[in-house]
Amino acid sequence: MHANRTTLIIWKADLMTTISSTDLRVTVSDLGAEMQSLQCRGQDYLWHGDAQWWTGRSPILFPIVGRAPDDRIEIRGQSHPMAQHGFARRLPFTCVDSGADFVTHELRPSEDIESYPYRFNLRVSHRVTGTTLEVAASVINEDDVPMPFSLGFHPAFRWPLPGAQGPHLIELANGGEPKMMRIHDGLIADGLNPSPFQNGTLELDTQLFEKNAALFPEGAGEALRYCARTGPSLDFQFANLPNLALWQPPGAPFVCVEPWHGMAARHGHGARIEDRPNIVELAPKATARFAWFVTITP
Repeated sequence: MHANRTTLIIWKADLMTTISSTDLRVTVSDLGAEMQSLQCRGQDYLWHGDAQWWTGRSPILFPIVGRAPDDRIEIRGQSHPMAQHGFARRLPFTCVDSGADFVTHELRPSEDIESYPYRFNLRVSHRVTGTTLEVAASVINEDDVPMPFSLGFHPAFRWPLPGAQGPHLIELANGGEPKMMRIHDGLIADGLNPSPFQNGTLELDTQLFEKNAALFPEGAGEALRYCARTGPSLDFQFANLPNLALWQPPGAPFVCVEPWHGMAARHGHGARIEDRPNIVELAPKATARFAWFVTITP
Protein backbone atom coordinates (compact mmCIF):
# COMPACT_ATOMS: atom_id res chain seq x y z
CA MET A 1 0.00 0.00 0.00
CA HIS A 2 1.13 3.56 -0.67
CA ALA A 3 1.71 6.08 2.12
CA ASN A 4 -0.79 8.91 2.31
CA ARG A 5 1.34 12.02 1.91
CA THR A 6 -1.40 14.62 2.41
CA THR A 7 -5.14 14.26 2.70
CA LEU A 8 -7.18 16.93 1.02
CA ILE A 9 -10.84 17.86 1.29
CA ILE A 10 -14.23 16.32 1.98
CA TRP A 11 -17.60 17.71 0.93
CA LYS A 12 -21.18 16.48 0.95
CA ALA A 13 -24.04 17.34 -1.37
CA ASP A 14 -27.13 15.48 -2.58
CA LEU A 15 -26.39 12.48 -0.30
CA MET A 16 -22.89 12.13 -1.72
CA THR A 17 -19.56 12.10 0.09
CA THR A 18 -16.26 12.83 -1.63
CA ILE A 19 -12.99 11.66 -0.09
CA SER A 20 -9.50 12.48 -1.32
CA SER A 21 -5.82 11.69 -1.05
CA THR A 22 -3.06 13.44 -2.92
CA ASP A 23 -3.72 11.19 -5.94
CA LEU A 24 -7.28 9.88 -5.70
CA ARG A 25 -10.72 11.48 -5.52
CA VAL A 26 -13.64 9.13 -4.78
CA THR A 27 -17.34 9.95 -4.51
CA VAL A 28 -19.73 7.59 -2.67
CA SER A 29 -23.53 7.76 -2.59
CA ASP A 30 -25.69 7.06 0.46
CA LEU A 31 -27.90 5.02 -1.91
CA GLY A 32 -26.47 1.51 -1.76
CA ALA A 33 -23.19 2.87 -0.33
CA GLU A 34 -22.21 2.77 -4.00
CA MET A 35 -19.07 4.41 -5.33
CA GLN A 36 -19.99 6.90 -8.06
CA SER A 37 -16.58 8.02 -9.30
CA LEU A 38 -12.92 7.09 -8.98
CA GLN A 39 -10.42 9.63 -10.25
CA CYS A 40 -6.65 9.38 -10.21
CA ARG A 41 -4.81 12.60 -10.98
CA GLY A 42 -7.85 13.95 -12.78
CA GLN A 43 -8.60 10.88 -14.93
CA ASP A 44 -11.79 8.86 -14.46
CA TYR A 45 -11.34 5.10 -14.09
CA LEU A 46 -14.81 4.04 -12.91
CA TRP A 47 -17.71 3.54 -15.33
CA HIS A 48 -20.09 6.53 -15.21
CA GLY A 49 -23.43 4.68 -15.30
CA ASP A 50 -24.84 5.59 -18.73
CA ALA A 51 -28.31 3.99 -18.85
CA GLN A 52 -27.74 3.01 -22.49
CA TRP A 53 -25.61 0.16 -21.15
CA TRP A 54 -25.96 -0.19 -17.38
CA THR A 55 -26.90 2.29 -14.65
CA GLY A 56 -24.74 0.57 -12.04
CA ARG A 57 -21.24 1.72 -11.19
CA SER A 58 -20.08 -0.27 -8.17
CA PRO A 59 -23.04 -1.86 -6.34
CA ILE A 60 -22.75 -3.89 -3.13
CA LEU A 61 -24.35 -7.35 -3.43
CA PHE A 62 -26.10 -8.61 -0.27
CA PRO A 63 -27.61 -10.90 1.03
CA ILE A 64 -27.33 -12.89 -2.20
CA VAL A 65 -25.05 -12.73 -5.20
CA GLY A 66 -26.70 -13.41 -8.55
CA ARG A 67 -30.23 -14.68 -9.12
CA ALA A 68 -32.53 -16.95 -7.14
CA PRO A 69 -34.99 -19.35 -8.83
CA ASP A 70 -38.03 -17.29 -9.83
CA ASP A 71 -36.48 -14.44 -7.81
CA ARG A 72 -37.44 -16.11 -4.54
CA ILE A 73 -35.36 -17.57 -1.73
CA GLU A 74 -36.40 -20.00 0.97
CA ILE A 75 -35.46 -19.15 4.56
CA ARG A 76 -36.55 -21.33 7.50
CA GLY A 77 -39.10 -23.03 5.28
CA GLN A 78 -40.68 -19.76 4.14
CA SER A 79 -40.48 -18.36 0.61
CA HIS A 80 -39.46 -14.70 0.25
CA PRO A 81 -39.06 -12.45 -2.82
CA MET A 82 -35.43 -11.59 -3.53
CA ALA A 83 -34.28 -9.69 -6.61
CA GLN A 84 -31.00 -10.37 -8.38
CA HIS A 85 -27.98 -9.47 -6.22
CA GLY A 86 -30.18 -8.78 -3.19
CA PHE A 87 -31.58 -5.58 -1.73
CA ALA A 88 -28.58 -3.66 -0.39
CA ARG A 89 -27.81 -1.91 -3.66
CA ARG A 90 -31.36 -0.50 -3.83
CA LEU A 91 -31.63 0.92 -0.31
CA PRO A 92 -30.32 4.07 1.37
CA PHE A 93 -27.49 3.53 3.85
CA THR A 94 -26.70 5.81 6.78
CA CYS A 95 -23.37 7.60 6.77
CA VAL A 96 -22.06 6.81 10.27
CA ASP A 97 -18.47 8.07 10.08
CA SER A 98 -16.30 10.04 7.69
CA GLY A 99 -13.07 11.96 7.40
CA ALA A 100 -11.00 13.56 4.69
CA ASP A 101 -9.88 10.19 3.32
CA PHE A 102 -12.60 7.72 4.37
CA VAL A 103 -16.35 7.25 4.71
CA THR A 104 -18.35 4.46 6.38
CA HIS A 105 -21.98 3.63 5.64
CA GLU A 106 -24.33 1.31 7.50
CA LEU A 107 -27.45 -0.68 6.62
CA ARG A 108 -29.68 -2.26 9.27
CA PRO A 109 -33.02 -4.09 9.07
CA SER A 110 -36.05 -1.93 8.40
CA GLU A 111 -39.64 -2.25 7.22
CA ASP A 112 -38.25 -2.25 3.68
CA ILE A 113 -36.40 -5.54 4.34
CA GLU A 114 -39.13 -8.04 5.21
CA SER A 115 -37.66 -10.63 2.84
CA TYR A 116 -34.61 -11.32 5.05
CA PRO A 117 -35.73 -12.11 8.61
CA TYR A 118 -32.43 -11.61 10.44
CA ARG A 119 -31.01 -8.87 12.63
CA PHE A 120 -27.86 -7.74 10.84
CA ASN A 121 -25.54 -4.80 10.47
CA LEU A 122 -23.87 -4.29 7.07
CA ARG A 123 -21.06 -1.71 7.16
CA VAL A 124 -19.32 -0.54 3.99
CA SER A 125 -16.19 1.61 4.14
CA HIS A 126 -14.28 3.42 1.37
CA ARG A 127 -10.77 4.68 2.14
CA VAL A 128 -8.05 6.23 -0.02
CA THR A 129 -4.31 6.21 0.64
CA GLY A 130 -2.02 7.61 -2.04
CA THR A 131 -3.02 5.84 -5.26
CA THR A 132 -4.80 2.98 -3.45
CA LEU A 133 -8.53 2.61 -2.77
CA GLU A 134 -9.82 0.14 -0.18
CA VAL A 135 -13.47 -0.95 -0.19
CA ALA A 136 -14.41 -3.10 2.81
CA ALA A 137 -17.66 -4.64 4.01
CA SER A 138 -18.32 -6.03 7.47
CA VAL A 139 -21.39 -8.16 8.12
CA ILE A 140 -22.40 -8.50 11.78
CA ASN A 141 -24.93 -11.12 12.84
CA GLU A 142 -26.87 -9.46 15.65
CA ASP A 143 -29.36 -12.34 15.76
CA ASP A 144 -29.45 -15.38 18.05
CA VAL A 145 -29.33 -17.92 15.22
CA PRO A 146 -26.83 -18.58 12.40
CA MET A 147 -27.30 -16.18 9.49
CA PRO A 148 -26.75 -17.38 5.89
CA PHE A 149 -25.76 -14.82 3.25
CA SER A 150 -23.50 -14.00 0.32
CA LEU A 151 -21.53 -10.79 -0.20
CA GLY A 152 -20.12 -9.46 -3.43
CA PHE A 153 -18.70 -6.36 -5.08
CA HIS A 154 -19.58 -5.30 -8.64
CA PRO A 155 -17.28 -2.40 -9.71
CA ALA A 156 -17.17 -1.43 -13.38
CA PHE A 157 -14.05 0.09 -14.94
CA ARG A 158 -13.54 1.89 -18.19
CA TRP A 159 -12.61 -0.22 -21.20
CA PRO A 160 -10.52 1.12 -22.79
CA LEU A 161 -8.66 2.66 -19.89
CA PRO A 162 -7.81 6.36 -20.27
CA GLY A 163 -4.71 6.80 -22.40
CA ALA A 164 -4.34 3.06 -22.99
CA GLN A 165 -3.30 1.50 -26.27
CA GLY A 166 -3.55 -2.06 -27.50
CA PRO A 167 -5.48 -5.07 -26.18
CA HIS A 168 -6.66 -5.02 -22.57
CA LEU A 169 -5.65 -7.85 -20.26
CA ILE A 170 -6.57 -9.53 -17.01
CA GLU A 171 -3.41 -10.96 -15.45
CA LEU A 172 -3.75 -13.29 -12.46
CA ALA A 173 -0.96 -12.92 -9.93
CA ASN A 174 -0.92 -16.69 -9.33
CA GLY A 175 -0.45 -17.45 -13.05
CA GLY A 176 -3.46 -19.76 -12.87
CA GLU A 177 -5.82 -21.10 -15.51
CA PRO A 178 -9.08 -21.38 -13.53
CA LYS A 179 -12.02 -23.24 -15.03
CA MET A 180 -14.99 -21.13 -16.08
CA MET A 181 -18.72 -21.44 -15.34
CA ARG A 182 -21.60 -19.87 -17.23
CA ILE A 183 -25.08 -18.60 -16.41
CA HIS A 184 -28.28 -20.13 -17.82
CA ASP A 185 -31.53 -18.19 -17.28
CA GLY A 186 -29.73 -16.16 -14.62
CA LEU A 187 -28.62 -19.26 -12.67
CA ILE A 188 -25.35 -21.19 -12.58
CA ALA A 189 -25.22 -23.82 -15.31
CA ASP A 190 -23.88 -27.25 -14.43
CA GLY A 191 -20.39 -28.18 -15.50
CA LEU A 192 -17.09 -26.38 -15.96
CA ASN A 193 -15.75 -24.89 -19.16
CA PRO A 194 -12.10 -24.67 -20.24
CA SER A 195 -10.23 -21.69 -18.88
CA PRO A 196 -9.89 -18.63 -21.13
CA PHE A 197 -6.63 -17.81 -19.30
CA GLN A 198 -3.26 -18.91 -20.62
CA ASN A 199 -0.47 -18.86 -18.05
CA GLY A 200 -2.55 -16.48 -15.97
CA THR A 201 -3.30 -14.01 -18.78
CA LEU A 202 -6.63 -13.31 -20.46
CA GLU A 203 -6.82 -10.94 -23.43
CA LEU A 204 -10.24 -9.33 -23.14
CA ASP A 205 -12.59 -9.73 -26.09
CA THR A 206 -16.28 -8.87 -26.28
CA GLN A 207 -16.98 -12.41 -27.54
CA LEU A 208 -16.18 -13.71 -24.06
CA PHE A 209 -19.34 -12.00 -22.79
CA GLU A 210 -21.80 -12.98 -25.52
CA LYS A 211 -23.12 -15.68 -23.16
CA ASN A 212 -23.23 -13.32 -20.17
CA ALA A 213 -20.66 -13.20 -17.36
CA ALA A 214 -17.58 -15.39 -17.12
CA LEU A 215 -17.52 -16.92 -13.63
CA PHE A 216 -14.53 -18.47 -11.90
CA PRO A 217 -15.66 -20.38 -8.80
CA GLU A 218 -12.11 -21.04 -7.63
CA GLY A 219 -8.48 -20.70 -8.62
CA ALA A 220 -8.35 -17.05 -9.69
CA GLY A 221 -6.39 -16.20 -6.56
CA GLU A 222 -6.22 -13.13 -4.35
CA ALA A 223 -4.67 -10.62 -6.76
CA LEU A 224 -4.88 -9.59 -10.41
CA ARG A 225 -4.02 -6.75 -12.76
CA TYR A 226 -6.29 -5.02 -15.29
CA CYS A 227 -4.18 -3.25 -17.88
CA ALA A 228 -3.42 -2.66 -21.53
CA ARG A 229 -0.28 -3.36 -23.54
CA THR A 230 0.68 0.26 -22.88
CA GLY A 231 -0.89 2.80 -20.55
CA PRO A 232 -2.28 2.70 -17.01
CA SER A 233 -2.78 -0.39 -14.90
CA LEU A 234 -5.08 -1.31 -12.01
CA ASP A 235 -3.68 -3.76 -9.46
CA PHE A 236 -6.28 -5.55 -7.31
CA GLN A 237 -6.06 -7.49 -4.08
CA PHE A 238 -8.97 -9.43 -2.56
CA ALA A 239 -9.60 -10.49 1.05
CA ASN A 240 -12.10 -13.28 1.85
CA LEU A 241 -13.48 -13.14 -1.70
CA PRO A 242 -12.73 -16.54 -3.31
CA ASN A 243 -15.03 -16.23 -6.36
CA LEU A 244 -14.42 -13.98 -9.37
CA ALA A 245 -16.69 -12.81 -12.18
CA LEU A 246 -15.92 -10.75 -15.27
CA TRP A 247 -18.83 -9.12 -17.08
CA GLN A 248 -19.61 -6.69 -19.85
CA PRO A 249 -22.78 -6.09 -21.85
CA PRO A 250 -21.26 -6.94 -25.23
CA GLY A 251 -19.79 -3.81 -26.78
CA ALA A 252 -20.17 -1.61 -23.68
CA PRO A 253 -17.24 0.70 -22.84
CA PHE A 254 -16.53 -0.95 -19.49
CA VAL A 255 -15.68 -4.26 -17.85
CA CYS A 256 -16.71 -5.38 -14.37
CA VAL A 257 -14.11 -7.05 -12.15
CA GLU A 258 -16.27 -8.68 -9.47
CA PRO A 259 -14.87 -10.42 -6.39
CA TRP A 260 -17.52 -12.41 -4.54
CA HIS A 261 -18.10 -14.74 -1.62
CA GLY A 262 -20.99 -16.74 -3.03
CA MET A 263 -22.66 -17.06 -6.42
CA ALA A 264 -26.09 -17.42 -8.02
CA ALA A 265 -28.20 -20.48 -7.29
CA ARG A 266 -27.51 -23.52 -9.42
CA HIS A 267 -29.83 -24.12 -12.35
CA GLY A 268 -32.35 -26.85 -11.55
CA HIS A 269 -31.64 -26.77 -7.81
CA GLY A 270 -33.88 -25.51 -5.04
CA ALA A 271 -34.37 -22.04 -3.58
CA ARG A 272 -33.04 -22.66 -0.04
CA ILE A 273 -30.55 -19.95 0.76
CA GLU A 274 -28.30 -22.48 2.54
CA ASP A 275 -27.96 -24.46 -0.70
CA ARG A 276 -26.46 -21.60 -2.72
CA PRO A 277 -22.79 -22.08 -3.74
CA ASN A 278 -20.23 -20.87 -1.20
CA ILE A 279 -22.81 -19.40 1.15
CA VAL A 280 -21.56 -17.89 4.44
CA GLU A 281 -23.14 -19.28 7.63
CA LEU A 282 -22.35 -16.57 10.18
CA ALA A 283 -22.61 -17.57 13.84
CA PRO A 284 -24.70 -15.47 16.24
CA LYS A 285 -22.97 -12.22 17.30
CA ALA A 286 -20.07 -12.95 14.90
CA THR A 287 -18.60 -10.65 12.24
CA ALA A 288 -17.36 -11.47 8.73
CA ARG A 289 -15.16 -9.02 6.80
CA PHE A 290 -14.57 -8.77 3.06
CA ALA A 291 -12.42 -6.27 1.17
CA TRP A 292 -10.88 -5.36 -2.15
CA PHE A 293 -8.07 -2.94 -2.92
CA VAL A 294 -7.06 -1.32 -6.16
CA THR A 295 -3.83 0.59 -6.76
CA ILE A 296 -3.81 2.73 -9.90
CA THR A 297 -0.64 3.31 -11.87
CA PRO A 298 -1.51 6.12 -14.32
